[in-house]
Amino acid sequence: MSKSNLPLEGKTFAHITLGCKVNMYDTQAMVEILKNCGARVVEFSGRMGELADIYIINTCTVTNSGDKKSRQAIRKAAKLNPNAIIIVCGCYSQIAPEGISVIEGVDIILGTKDRARIAEFIIQHLEGTAQKNFVSCVSDESEFEELNINETSGKARAYIKIQEGCENYCAYCIIPYARGPIRSRDKNAILAEAKRLVGAGVKEIVLAGINLGNYGKDRGGFNSNLSEVLYALNELDGIERIRLGSIEPDAISDEFLDTFRDCHKLCDHLHISLQSGSDNTLRAMGRRYSTNDYSAIVKKLRAIRPEIGITTDIIVGFPGESDEDFMDSYNFVEQMEFSKVHGFPYSKKEGTTAAKMDRQVPSISKTDRAKKMCILADTLSKNFAKKFEHTKLSVLFEQEVGNNLFEGHSSNYIIVRHESDVDLTNKILETECIYDADGCMRVVIAD
Repeated sequence: MSKSNLPLEGKTFAHITLGCKVNMYDTQAMVEILKNCGARVVEFSGRMGELADIYIINTCTVTNSGDKKSRQAIRKAAKLNPNAIIIVCGCYSQIAPEGISVIEGVDIILGTKDRARIAEFIIQHLEGTAQKNFVSCVSDESEFEELNINETSGKARAYIKIQEGCENYCAYCIIPYARGPIRSRDKNAILAEAKRLVGAGVKEIVLAGINLGNYGKDRGGFNSNLSEVLYALNELDGIERIRLGSIEPDAISDEFLDTFRDCHKLCDHLHISLQSGSDNTLRAMGRRYSTNDYSAIVKKLRAIRPEIGITTDIIVGFPGESDEDFMDSYNFVEQMEFSKVHGFPYSKKEGTTAAKMDRQVPSISKTDRAKKMCILADTLSKNFAKKFEHTKLSVLFEQEVGNNLFEGHSSNYIIVRHESDVDLTNKILETECIYDADGCMRVVIAD
């Protein structure tokens, strides 16, 4: 198709993404689809003086805060350009399409599938032949929706989505209803996308999924599991780093531990979901492990790679969580010496088991516990970084954050900054660092 015949030529579009790395991948794939149809990206805020003809809001519904931010983004787009086509997609729209349909200005509603057809829906809308609600049921979905990313815009790191869906049905979580059952991407498609990204200059690949450790289980082991994908990527020329987005504790099997030992390109960092350091609360949440299980996993990982950074999520104020349960959780988090903790208060989510539970914790208690957990998290992050002062860290510098000041992440996910007259973007350096007053590691020697 020649450029003059591109169906969206002359149109501008803007996008905003709320939520997880999977959503970020989905948005980037839709961006490429629209650009390939001739549309041009502009800033969502309109600060540069150019409004969009099309707005894409990729929503999140993990918490009520995600719902609220999604609605705010929709209303902002409608206010910026009342004549624009507003498209809402993602988890919130999958769960609550009727509620979104009554928000003024919304033209097209997608859920968590059919994103590959976004250009088709826009063209139908422009021709006056489109319906408004394209959300379809995902509860019995069995095929992975193939989306692709080829462009990197000079980025050092790129995501590859390899898995969709979750079947754990934890008491607090709405995501299995929003994303549907487990679906795994074909291994050859993963490797093909990785090759394209490496060819575009990407140094680090981040594998993303709703429940990454379940990759391949829907295929009964056919076409590989997560370890086989990691081994294949590890052998791919051009990839310098492989990072996992997030993994559940029960996915860290002996096979995975062997993979983590063998694949030298795998970063010294894992985000392992914990959710609570109280066994009482873990049972109430429907989590499938105990604190002893979790602690044993961490011990094995640190035996393989002593420098590993382990990050996690913690929910405080889950229904029935007593003061003693919270202190058990607090003490366990402190004991685990995480490199980073995302702590947040429980948010009652309609449609989940936890929303119907008795003994809901008062908001004031949840706020107080979240504050204490966040203070602990800050201390743990600082302590972890300080352990690596005056040792060599391999840092991938990703962006310039100030005048001749470049920022990146070490293999174990410590933020590092370096002043340089030379552009360090997308370069990996072995560095020696010190911890500064701004709470960041700074390079003192760069080879």
